[in-house]
Amino acid sequence: MPFNDEKQCVGEDHPSDSDSSRFSESMASLSDYECSRQSFTSDSSSKSSSPVSTSPPRVVTFDEVMTAARNLSNMTLAHEIAVNENFELKQDAVPENSLAGQVKHIVHQAFWDVLESELNADPPEYEHAIKLFEEIREILLSFLTPGGNRLRNQICEVLDTDLIRQQAEHSAVDIPGLANYVISTMGKLCAPVRDDDIRELKATGNIVEMLRQIFHVLDLMKMDMVNFTIKSIRPHLQRQLVEYERTKFQEILEETPSALDQTTEWIKESVNEELLSLSESALTPGAENSSKPSLSPTVVLNNSYLKLLKWDYQKKDLPETLVTDGARLQELTEKLNQLKIIACLSLITKNMVGAVTEGFPELTNRLKRISAVLLEGMNKQTFNLKEALNSIGVQTCVEVNKTLTERGLPTLNAEVQANLIGQFSSIQEEDNSIWSLIDKRIQLYMKSLLCLPSSQKCMPPVPGGLTIIQQELEALGCQYANIVNLNKQVYGPFYANILRKLLFIEEAVGKVNASSPTN
Repeated sequence: MPFNDEKQCVGEDHPSDSDSSRFSESMASLSDYECSRQSFTSDSSSKSSSPVSTSPPRVVTFDEVMTAARNLSNMTLAHEIAVNENFELKQDAVPENSLAGQVKHIVHQAFWDVLESELNADPPEYEHAIKLFEEIREILLSFLTPGGNRLRNQICEVLDTDLIRQQAEHSAVDIPGLANYVISTMGKLCAPVRDDDIRELKATGNIVEMLRQIFHVLDLMKMDMVNFTIKSIRPHLQRQLVEYERTKFQEILEETPSALDQTTEWIKESVNEELLSLSESALTPGAENSSKPSLSPTVVLNNSYLKLLKWDYQKKDLPETLVTDGARLQELTEKLNQLKIIACLSLITKNMVGAVTEGFPELTNRLKRISAVLLEGMNKQTFNLKEALNSIGVQTCVEVNKTLTERGLPTLNAEVQANLIGQFSSIQEEDNSIWSLIDKRIQLYMKSLLCLPSSQKCMPPVPGGLTIIQQELEALGCQYANIVNLNKQVYGPFYANILRKLLFIEEAVGKVNASSPTN
């Protein structure tokens, strides 16, 4: 399954062939407008998933909104666990210099100071210590599997609070002995990564500090247990992800009928663009005008996905069906923008000084690394792209001249260097021809990935001018195609319903216009 960091073939499906077939069946009924009129007018699809409805909006209660929010939260968490191999929970670290951190430190320190004073009293007071061991016992029991009855009985017997309290009344309780037993038991239950922590616990001489550190390590063990559970259920989630997410989203849609509004607008925008493109093609001299061309639902949906590669994630909300992959798509888009610039810089360098640098592949790779380093963090608002491009231009001239000098060749003159730096800096300008060219070729490549049949296991050829970023582009392309393919499998029925409505409306409007008498 393509859920790990390894390079995946684009044609590979995600959870299962059955899930893929279900989506294929949903989209096949729309594919290239070969579906029957009945499929557009039937009510076979779920009413709640319909993007166009003449019914008045119903009032949504607060409880329904909260239920939908919980469903979305659960669905997002399940999706992240399934698709992110590196997902794990971590303890919240409160900054020590913050108000919350200071209050937490004061309260905890006060508790342990009270415990120390009680144990050092004459006679000692054990009530706080007994409560601590009672809590420790419950934590240790929570780590046990259903079959661990022998250790469970032993823990309950040794950490029997009633017995400890009776011993305390006669000043016969052995606090260090109980602590050592707890540490020994923790050593049996903890993950190997905690072995060093257990050894440090055993070496602690102060009993209060030992108890304090026991709770710290127990907190780490609890997080280890949670992450182990997450890792254990990941294969199951991956197998069930498509059906689970689709069911959860249907529940959200039932509670919030407007939960597909942004998705509908996202697809509608592609429908309008495709209609405009077809209209322009029909007006082209020599074009066949005998019949009105039909919109392809597959093309419309793929064009919608391509829009995500140019999405303004800071200002525009994602379609509801893509929220769970928002962070991944944003990161992918940012990396792709960096690759576009690197490809532009390489093409400019090749066009301007390629004749003198030809045959120096190590120079090309070095210039690529320099560009990548200086473009690091370009997605941040504080990043100055113009300044970075100028720096790359200066450094490129330095590296080229250095290579030429080492081989006894004449260096670049001042005019060529100034022209090269100026060309680099102009990339950020609107309608820059080099940028437009590289952008179109990358879009073409990504589009070809989405059009690959599921049976094809190899990558499509990379267009000219993109060889310098081929390896990175293929990796990003795999990641992008995997996100899209999984999204299609999960939300295929919802997209199919939206497309039925939108394309049926467009077809109906076209026929009305065609049949209207002209004045």
